[in-house]
Amino acid sequence: MGTRFETNMTVAFHDLDPLQIVWHGNYLKYFDIARFGLFASVGVDLYAYMLEKHYVFPVTRSSLKHIVPLRAFDQFTCSATVTECQYKIVLNFEIRKGPDMLLCARGSSEQLAVRFPEMEMEFQIPDDIRRALEG
Repeated sequence: MGTRFETNMTVAFHDLDPLQIVWHGNYLKYFDIARFGLFASVGVDLYAYMLEKHYVFPVTRSSLKHIVPLRAFDQFTCSATVTECQYKIVLNFEIRKGPDMLLCARGSSEQLAVRFPEMEMEFQIPDDIRRALEG
């Protein structure tokens, strides 16, 4: 396993659906917050990387399993863990809430390295990104 990052959040009222639980699409937003926190924690600024080294790292696959819903003002932790970073970047996510850290959702994502602006897929993650993510 590679680098792990956790961030604490609180459900905002505007994240709720008519059933007064977090709308399903917002879980991917929470995953993205953890993803960018993880990259920042290892010193990788993806926007600067695009400008300087001409690579982007689009999400090409994501999955999400809802287990227990989040509700208004729940405090929760979203974690992101690197599980692969040789040919693609694979992150696993978990959302847990409350003092007992009840598992609410689990997911994963895959990102590829793409040359920019040509938009040509590379077959390996650049060495500097791989080393940073491996910890």
